Amino acid sequence: MQKKIYVVGMFDEGTAGNVQNAVSAVAGVTSVTANVDKAQVLVDFDEGTAGIEDAINAAIQGAGVDVLG
Repeated sequence: MQKKIYVVGMFDEGTAGNVQNAVSAVAGVTSVTANVDKAQVLVDFDEGTAGIEDAINAAIQGAGVDVLG
């Protein structure tokens, strides 16, 4: 499944890289792209993995970025 997650607080490529690394480490995530200009994170993941969407949001927030939805 692919999901766009809109975020606040991702102001530069360094922060985007931190978000990508954090989300990539979540079990079940197959790819992630953080786009500073669009203020969004595009994530491909296995929707059959229990609690994965919460884990993705927690990883983004752990990188210092707020999730809007």
